[in-house]
Amino acid sequence: MSKKARKTGKSAKNFHTIQGGQKDGHKDSRFDKSKKWHPLGEEIDNSRDKKYIKTIKPRSEGQAELMSAIKDYNLTMAMGPAGTGKTYLAIAAAVDALEKGEVERIILSRPAMEAGESLGYLPGDMEEKMAPYLRPLFDALGDRLGGKKVRHYMDEGTIEIAPVGFMRGRTLNNAFVVIDEAQNCTYVQIKMLLSRLGWNSTMVVTGDPAQSDLLTGMSGLADISTQLKQSENIAVIELKPEDIVRHPLVAEMLKFLD
Repeated sequence: MSKKARKTGKSAKNFHTIQGGQKDGHKDSRFDKSKKWHPLGEEIDNSRDKKYIKTIKPRSEGQAELMSAIKDYNLTMAMGPAGTGKTYLAIAAAVDALEKGEVERIILSRPAMEAGESLGYLPGDMEEKMAPYLRPLFDALGDRLGGKKVRHYMDEGTIEIAPVGFMRGRTLNNAFVVIDEAQNCTYVQIKMLLSRLGWNSTMVVTGDPAQSDLLTGMSGLADISTQLKQSENIAVIELKPEDIVRHPLVAEMLKFLD
């Protein structure tokens, strides 16, 4: 293996009224039901195209350890509480590898699991059905690449959405694979996903064992990560509350809500 395993003014000319879906006599696109729905919407297009990709720097010792592990190992298990940057750092590393030509594609996978509620049937094809679940990943991609580039890469297949249930039997060569929210995967599912790793590929599995939406005892993330610690060729990184980079209250709350 190639590696070690954003004050508005009050002037009248700038004031617009919105009534009944009308904005100064023009129909507001938000109320236009004839417009085709798309799971990504137009929000990702607000992410400006990037003429350069800013350098990501770790904001904690745990993040520094994770970034180093992703560079040095072909398989990295990144576990820790919400807000530690697991997903963003994985996406940033994937974009960096793609832009440098180290891999040919980015593959994103995430369990289609609602957080305690059922959304029912979603419209569209498989990609459109999966997109709402993958929105955190798209947000990170848009921040790193810009909305238009993300759409372009998706259209040509450079960025691929691969539902967990459709991964069996595949070999993922020359790819950077990100498995997000792995705490909502069973032991068998994670084992299957890990065994998809192919030549010249990197895989990062992220999740928080303490926030599984599965029934108690069904999540396989903690068990598999514990067993994989025995391998010198696999990195298992456990981020801590001190590594949380969201609002300071997040870390404080999690201490009381464990």
